[in-house]
Amino acid sequence: MLDQLRGDVLKANIELSKRGLAKATFGNASAIDRSSGMVVIKPSGVPYDTMTAADMVITDLSGKVIEGALRPSSDLATHIELYRAFKEIGGVVHTHSHFATAWAQSLHEIPCLGTTHADHFRGAVPLTDPLSDEEIASDYEKNTGLAIVRAFDDIDPMEMPAVLVASHASFVWGATASDAVETADILEEVARMAYHALTLDPGAEQISDALLDRHFLRKHGAKATYGQRS
Repeated sequence: MLDQLRGDVLKANIELSKRGLAKATFGNASAIDRSSGMVVIKPSGVPYDTMTAADMVITDLSGKVIEGALRPSSDLATHIELYRAFKEIGGVVHTHSHFATAWAQSLHEIPCLGTTHADHFRGAVPLTDPLSDEEIASDYEKNTGLAIVRAFDDIDPMEMPAVLVASHASFVWGATASDAVETADILEEVARMAYHALTLDPGAEQISDALLDRHFLRKHGAKATYGQRS
């Protein structure tokens, strides 16, 4: 299972680079095997075009390296906090994609202005509170994860599989690492759309609750009508 997961995580990381979501080494993808509690994650600072499945690092949920010769991503502790808090998820992706990061750096959530956004995210993509100086100085990556979890105190992480970390960038998640890559790609697109919509009309209003729910639930609700039956 872990060998397969290593291959899946390698493919997810390479896909981030192919889609232009992760410039240089600015991004990482991971996945968890819930049966063993093992996490597979990209090694720190390794270029995407030279990575192999064997380079992927396996850790436990305390962050201890179980297998791998390279150091894991410096964002490992953030990924772990998300896996601990959001039991339904199986993959996490972090990128510094251009438009999503611009929203994070400007300390604005991404408003839900239209149905493209509503098809994937049930409302505005939230922004975390800024970290305190003390949180930055001690266990920075873990505290980043805890800040994300606090932002979801009253939000379902499966209805909102994305977040902007204040002054930083985005984290997204899904059932698998591949699903998380898709969400990262969609997040960047809706971030771009929202930026341009507000450039055209700074007073543009968010979508109505009725239209938001109609679009989100027809794709993700218990009686979803989008796509084909299995």
